[in-house]
Amino acid sequence: MDESLENQTQTHDQEDEIVTEGSAVVHSEPSQDGSVPPKVDSEAEVLDEKVSKQIIKEGHGSKPSKYSTCFLHYRAWTKNSQHKFEDTWQEQQPIELVLGKEKKELAGLAIGVSSMKSGERALVHVGWELAYGKEGNFSFPNVPPMADLLYEVEVIGFDETKEGKARSDMTVEERIGAADRRKMDGNSLFKEEKLEEAMQQYEMAIAYMGDDFMFQLYGKYQDMALAVKNPCHLNIAACLIKLKRYDEAIGHCNIVLTEEEKNPKALFRRGKAKAELGQMDSARDDFRKAQKYAPDDKAIRRELRALAEQEKALYQKQKEMYKGIFKGKEEGGAKAMSRNWLILLWQWLVSLFSRIFRRHRVKAD
Repeated sequence: MDESLENQTQTHDQEDEIVTEGSAVVHSEPSQDGSVPPKVDSEAEVLDEKVSKQIIKEGHGSKPSKYSTCFLHYRAWTKNSQHKFEDTWQEQQPIELVLGKEKKELAGLAIGVSSMKSGERALVHVGWELAYGKEGNFSFPNVPPMADLLYEVEVIGFDETKEGKARSDMTVEERIGAADRRKMDGNSLFKEEKLEEAMQQYEMAIAYMGDDFMFQLYGKYQDMALAVKNPCHLNIAACLIKLKRYDEAIGHCNIVLTEEEKNPKALFRRGKAKAELGQMDSARDDFRKAQKYAPDDKAIRRELRALAEQEKALYQKQKEMYKGIFKGKEEGGAKAMSRNWLILLWQWLVSLFSRIFRRHRVKAD
């Protein structure tokens, strides 16, 4: 297999040995689709006169310092109308925020992020004075005047200033190198079965190679970037499958297949996620395509056999079910015929005795 595949775990079999590690969740009821803010029961922590925070999921490690480059995902709503105006998860592209150098409208968000640890997710309340202000914003994003905001934020991780430059100040080689180091850190955590932390490292690696950066690359630089970026998406997909977040796993595989439609690992993992969702025909198609490009892969053959066995078991189950229905009908029909014969015999006997009785009566007269 090519280099991007070798950067994953050694074999598909090894992935099956990974055990997920649960994260600490504090009283919360996040919405299923992220269309409305999550309901959070944890106590609000006041960070500033206009900023407070409620923790949804605990993080780990230290907090970022001033001028740290933070990588995060967030959804943003206006507090009163609950109109969602931004969602980086939907775009599958984390953003970079340099604390102390943020845009004026992100000042409240930066205060919230500066209080968070890597992996922490929180609901951050921001007053309009530290957001889009008195005038609001009528381009993108569309925010009305004097709108208090709600941010559902997850800090993927951060780089301290001593660790390197902001992405915008890096050369192409430096950005790809920084992303590759994050990917290797993610691989180490992956092998230690720390899936949530591994995903954070992969997300940070991907953040170094956003769409604006990738569009500028061509030739060997594009190949170098994809050799780091695509394995990160595929390892995130592997983690998500273990965490039973199958739709998200499919999304990351789709990103890779947009760039490399013949990538067998992307096809394999997408097929695996589809199989878990019960999309058997589509899963089989992906496994067969993967087998076409990696004919010696034992894991692909194993998944195809498993699908065939599942379908056979389902067929037998349906056969037994229908057999029981028809058998019931046959038995019911036999019982009905038996009852009909008894009724006819009884009617014949009554008729016979009736005729005999009438004959005796006529003779007596």
